[in-house]
Amino acid sequence: MQSVDQTSLAVSGQQEQQLESQKKLTIIVYALQAASFLVGITFLVAVIINYIKLPEVKYTWLESHFRWQIKTFWFGLLWSIIGIVTFFFVVGWFIIIADAVWVVYRIVKGFLYLTDGKQMYALYAKGC
Repeated sequence: MQSVDQTSLAVSGQQEQQLESQKKLTIIVYALQAASFLVGITFLVAVIINYIKLPEVKYTWLESHFRWQIKTFWFGLLWSIIGIVTFFFVVGWFIIIADAVWVVYRIVKGFLYLTDGKQMYALYAKGC
């Protein structure tokens, strides 16, 4: 019976190590999103990483962060496009500024929740 306990400890230790690695990747994605204000292509790189690695974080608390990051990308892109299209009108400036503030807010909130070990959505917190 002792070998079963050691095996389960080894498995949980391996899962813990894998989760820690995935958490580091999630931090990197937040950093890439933040870097997009200097080098725009990093936002695209970040969302590609999200989509490639999403199956690995499925059913973990990190899945909520990946979904948060993906939504940040798509809605940020949508509002950027709307802002660019309306750029020559006064409203375009406000849309671009509001979009930038919103993206910064989501990056900061997500990073803070991640470092506190919190999930992003109440739905995930309930285990649904």
